This record gives sequence, structure tokens and C-alpha cells, in this order.
Amino acid sequence: MTSGLDFYFGNKLQFASSHRRWGLLRCTQGGLCEMLHFSLFSLLLFIAASLFLLLPQFSQAQDPPPGNTLLPFQQDAVTANNEDQLAMQFFQARNFEKAAELYAGIYPKRPTYYTYTYYFFCLVELRDFDEARKLVKARQKSEPDALKYQVDLGYVYFREGNIAKMKKLYDDALKRMPADARQLNELANAFYSKGEFDYVISTYIKGRELMPDQYSITLELAGVYERTGNFKEAIQEYLGLLSVDRSYEPTVRSYLQNLLAKDDDNSKNELFRKMLLEYVQRSPDKVYFSELLWWYSIQQKDFELALIQGKALDRRLKEDGSRILDLANLAVSNGNFDVADEAYNYIIAKGSSNPNFEAAKREQLHTRYVRLTGDPASTQVKLGELKKAMVAELDRWGDDPRAVRLATDLAHLDAFFLKSPDEALDLLDHVAGLKGLTEKDRANVKMELADIHLFSGDMWTATVLYQQVYRDFKNDATGQEAKFRNARLSYYMGEFQWARAQLDILKAATSKFISNDALELSLLISNNYDPDSNTVALGIYSRAELADFRNNDELALKTLDSIPMLFKEHPILDNVNYRKGEIFLKLGKYAPADSMFALVIISRPVDIITDEALMNRAMIHETSLADKQGAMAFYQELLNTYPGSLFAPEARKRYRTLRGDINQ
Repeated sequence: MTSGLDFYFGNKLQFASSHRRWGLLRCTQGGLCEMLHFSLFSLLLFIAASLFLLLPQFSQAQDPPPGNTLLPFQQDAVTANNEDQLAMQFFQARNFEKAAELYAGIYPKRPTYYTYTYYFFCLVELRDFDEARKLVKARQKSEPDALKYQVDLGYVYFREGNIAKMKKLYDDALKRMPADARQLNELANAFYSKGEFDYVISTYIKGRELMPDQYSITLELAGVYERTGNFKEAIQEYLGLLSVDRSYEPTVRSYLQNLLAKDDDNSKNELFRKMLLEYVQRSPDKVYFSELLWWYSIQQKDFELALIQGKALDRRLKEDGSRILDLANLAVSNGNFDVADEAYNYIIAKGSSNPNFEAAKREQLHTRYVRLTGDPASTQVKLGELKKAMVAELDRWGDDPRAVRLATDLAHLDAFFLKSPDEALDLLDHVAGLKGLTEKDRANVKMELADIHLFSGDMWTATVLYQQVYRDFKNDATGQEAKFRNARLSYYMGEFQWARAQLDILKAATSKFISNDALELSLLISNNYDPDSNTVALGIYSRAELADFRNNDELALKTLDSIPMLFKEHPILDNVNYRKGEIFLKLGKYAPADSMFALVIISRPVDIITDEALMNRAMIHETSLADKQGAMAFYQELLNTYPGSLFAPEARKRYRTLRGDINQ
């Protein structure tokens, strides 16, 4: 309660979504509420939270203007003088008797809603119910149309134990509510602050009947259902709003995204998925439900369902396949090659006159390249067949700049997998000089050129190219990537101090992947570099990593094996095991890879490389060792130990899939 009161009194903190569970009141079946663990501070926190949450939402759900953190009933408060401050100090110290004595003098001089509220709760907490009633009735005389005071009066009776009188006043207030947005808002907030959620819901339902064109009421009602844990009703309200006014689609998506974000057991997501599928099947003519399912499937990375919906929308809306192309590219980036291939085939089947035909063919070939070069089972024969297909496609495009990625893919294949670096360099030198190439594409060609020069042993040319790209794109992710690769090159060459200085700068990179890689390599150097002693172990390790970069797996493993032969104890030995695990994984030797990652986890239970070791073990057990329970245990361990890990979202999805939550 303390942090909430800090916000309430001092406007120091802002509430987050966690204040949806108050646990202050329990409503009976008749709609009455029985107080649990009631205290004045709990009630004030309730009022502050409800006003903070509900009032801004009714006004088109906009955030308050910057700097204005006053609650609605505080906005008419004058600058507090010494008397106000003293009263508040007594109030915060729970000395309600002295606080009430001061507010009794302050209120007649400044009868604002602000001072009324504090005075009212002082009287209620002191059980001075007669004086509290007089105070409320006086406010009613000055504002006879304000129904919120009738709720305050009912609350006084509730604290006295007169439930029947309270219910009569509450019911009468609801019955008298006019078709007025302000009154609706005030009455709903008054009920909400007392924990009377059934009355809040009834207020909004009646308000919607009286003002059917006020669609924002639906959002308020959905919010109450959500805060009380009735997610089915909340989802129905959101979907219902979409069916009457499609312009609310971005808003509905935003609200649904918030609702579904925190869902440890996946129950809310599964409920939403089933309900939305029912809406789509029941109303196939209402395209916006299919659009919403398409959006949700992509959010969940359920690419199979997304492709089904995407095809249906493409046909129904007579589109050109653009959304299918986007989906295919996204599926490739997430390693779902089967869905991507099916999506590209769908576009290609539309014929060469389709505007996305050529792009689909290029992307399909790129997908084949990504798939084969990442598959340990790929043979030289398969890679050679891939090269023939890429050469034929590149010949068809000629010097068209749109084929630049196809050219860089072919060059990488030649250098790193088919051991033809000179052929790769000739191709890229030609592509880099093409007219019409964008500067970003030219930079990517230069980085691939640099990588191949590094592969061939020409360190100087490689570093010059990396520096050129960084100079041209200093404030861009492309430039940061070039800077990282150049720092890594220096590390390969044994220039550890300079490399670490550059990596430390990159820790603040805008790209999370670059900053994570930079942090990992920087820690490796700092943990194993001592300028007062030799750096033999780190030097050997860096040469092993260079051999690994060049796809010389046999040399890399031999070099790594030499380190524990020379150093029986050394902090770098855990990194040796980790790197061996990665090489074994690349070679498709899953049992040895799993053993290496297990050693890392045992030796370094909490470390920057341990979350990735856990993820690798989980993936090995899931996809290669057919060990479902073991995979689930590793995913769960990663989520518990490293909730902020880059791998956490994928681990969570795979854990839920193995548990049976997804795609049932």
C-alpha cells in the first residue's frame, strides 16, 4: 500500500497494470459487498486508482497532459499552506482525530472536492457517521444533481452495517442516472471506489442504453470485466465494439494486446483464440474479424494459421499477395521455412503478371539458401545444386539492383561453403560498382566483401571496408553492425584492449542483438585478459573462434582442445565448452553438443552465456533427441532464471506448445 499512497499524496509514482487486483471487497450474489481487510489507506488507494484509470479512459482513452499528475478531485485544490500540510501529515500518520479537527476548520474556508474527500474519510474512519452524513448531505444540497454523493451516503450506511439502506440508495442512484456522460462517469467511479463492481457494470450497461452512440462506454465496460477477471465478457465487449464501428480496430487491437500480454498459463490467449475463431466462422462476411485473426496469429507467431487467414483475405479482397509475401518473409526470419515456401508458391501460382511474382521467386531462393546453409545434413551436392539455381536466377536478372541480396547470398555460399573465395570476391566487386544501388545495399555488399576478405586472411582490406561502412552509417544499425564486426576482427588478431574499448561503446547499441553480442564478447575479453600476465589462453581461444568463423570446424575443435591441455584451471574453460557445443551443434552432433552445454550450465549457473546454453539444450531435446519433458524443463528453467533473456519469448511459446496450449 505504501507505494500507492506515495503516488496518491505526492504524485511521485505512476500506477502500472499491476493495480488491477485490489482484494479489498468481496461481492455477494445479490450484488452486495462484504469488506475484507478494510482500512482507510486501502480505500484511498482504491479511489486514487479508480479515478486515475477510469476518468482519462472515458475521454477517448487519452493520457493526461505531460506534467499534470493531479487526480481529478485534486485539480481544484489550491496550493497547500501550512495548515493543509499539517492535516495531511496527521492523515498519513493515521491520526484521523487530529486530521479531522484540522479539516473541520479547512473545509468551510475551502469547500473543494479535494478537502471534502479527506474530511469525509476521516469522519468515516473515526466512525463519526452522523457528522459524515451531515457532510455528504450538505454537498448534496450544493450539487443536487451529483449522484456520486448518494453513493457516499450509502457507503456511510454500509460502514454502519445497514446493508438494506445502502442497497436502496445505490439502486436509486442507478435508477436516476440521466443520459449524461459526466454523471455516468462520476457514478461509475463512485461505485468503483467502493468495490461495487456489479454496480459499476450496471452503470455502464444502462449508460450504453441511454447513450448508444457513446462507443467509449464499451471500452470502459470491457475494462471493468477485465479488472474483475471476467475475460470472456471483456473479449466479447471488444469484439462487439469492432462489429459496430470498424474505426475502433486500432484501439481494440491495443486493448487486446494489453489484456493478453500477461498470461502465464496461456488461458487468456487460448480463450481469445477460440472466441475469435467462432466469430470468424459465424460471420464470414465480416472481414474485420478475419483481419483481427490474421493480426493475432502473427503476434503469436502461429504462421500456419496466419497463412490460412492470409490466403482467405487475399482471395476475398482480391489482393495481389502482398500480405502473403510479408508473412513469408517473417516466417523465414523465425525459421519456419515450410510456411514460407508454401506462401511463396501461392504468390508464384498467380502468374508472372502479378506484381509480387518476381519478388516471391527471389525470396524463395533466398529461403532455400538460408535453409540449406543452416542445415548440418546439407551435402556438397545439395549446395552445388543450390549454386546452379542461384547463378541461373542471377543471370536472368543481370545487373538489376533488385538482385543484390541474391548476389551476396551466392558470394557467401561460394566463399564459406564451397571454398571459392576468389570467385565470390569477383562477383561482389562487380555488384558494388553497379549503378542504381542504394547506399544501404552497397554497405551490405561491403560488409560481405569484408567478411570474405577476413575468411581469406586479408585482415587489412577487411578492416578498411568495415570502417567505411561504419563511417557512412554511424547512427544506424548497419553502422553498429560494421563496428562490431571490426571489433571482432581485432579480437581475432589478438588486439584485445582496442577490441574491448570498441565493444564497450557498442553495449549501448540500439539493436538489442548487437548490444548483447558486444556485451558477451567484451566480458569474455575482460574476464580472461590480464595485462600483467600472459594472454596465451585468450589468444588460442580467439584463433579457434576465427577458425570457426571460417567454417574450419576440425581446426577449431583441435585448437579448443589444446586449451585445457595447457591450462588445468582457467576462467576461459567454460567458454571453451560452450564454443565446442556450438560447433558440435553446427555439425549435427547433438549428444556431444548437449553434453558441452550441460557443463556450462553446471559450471556457470548464472552467466551471460548460460541462458543461450539452456535454450540450446532445450532445442536439442525438443527437435533432435525427442525428449519432450526434458525440453520443457529447460525452457521453464530459462524463463524462471532469465525472464529478460532475448530467448524468453521463443522459450515461452515452445514451452506452451509442448504443454499442449497452442494449436489444439
